[in-house]
Amino acid sequence: MNQAAGKSIKREAPIVSIEPVLQLENLYICADKGKEHRLLVKDLSLVIRPGETFALVGESGSGKSVTASAVLGLLPHNLQVTEGHILLSGEDIGRLPDKKRRKLRGSKIGFVFQDYQSSFTPFIKLGAQLIETLRSHRSCSRKEAKQAALEWLEQAGLPAERVYESYPFQLSGGQLQRAAMASAMMLEPALLIADEPTTALDVLAGERVLDLLAKLQAKTACAVLLISHDLRHVMKRADTVAVMRHGQLLEQNRADRMERDAGHPYTRMLLEAKPDLMELERMHQSTLSAEA
Repeated sequence: MNQAAGKSIKREAPIVSIEPVLQLENLYICADKGKEHRLLVKDLSLVIRPGETFALVGESGSGKSVTASAVLGLLPHNLQVTEGHILLSGEDIGRLPDKKRRKLRGSKIGFVFQDYQSSFTPFIKLGAQLIETLRSHRSCSRKEAKQAALEWLEQAGLPAERVYESYPFQLSGGQLQRAAMASAMMLEPALLIADEPTTALDVLAGERVLDLLAKLQAKTACAVLLISHDLRHVMKRADTVAVMRHGQLLEQNRADRMERDAGHPYTRMLLEAKPDLMELERMHQSTLSAEA
């Protein structure tokens, strides 16, 4: 898997498996504010299998990021899962104590957020942080951890030695996001949650990050839950797309089928508002050619 960074990765069919990586069953998430109770997610059910990229799409406030936080066990204190189940490889992790949920983050569930600036501690070199991440989840020497960190930075298309010795503030936004993705994937989690990973980046930097995501996913065969409001990325990269609005799932389907025959008026509106993918792809390929 030493493809050049930024090269488009051909989507392959997800691995067929009896047991899903992630399964949400009739999930309800409620916000409490004094005596007021408000449902943020209502009766959400979905299944994600190994090797599959599942895109959860919707406008701000639709409940998609709240859903991701619930899977990670990172809901704010005033939000709670009131009904339903969160199953990771068949285990109901929503019922686990906080200590056990923390152990799952990183080792079984990786995550990359849109706020790449807070992905790393600003005044500790990146290499030291990657070593700490590896050694906190695996039994390995510092030398072994360093070698693994350098290999994953290289996989991310970064100048590994330089980035390893750099402080986060010395790197660009796109480089930091790629490093964050390498950090999440080097533990080879069963599930990677990418919550709006390109929002803070320009269009072409965002394309490179999503190309990298596909490359690393192909290497590890993990499942990906891609949270996005941007159909220009989703429709050409996801296997399955689910559309949320006001906390409810409006429809879900294979990406190619949804693009041809969206059933819900809201989905059709999102598709009609989508930028010209062919023009975006031409821009992307033109930039890659110039950098070659």
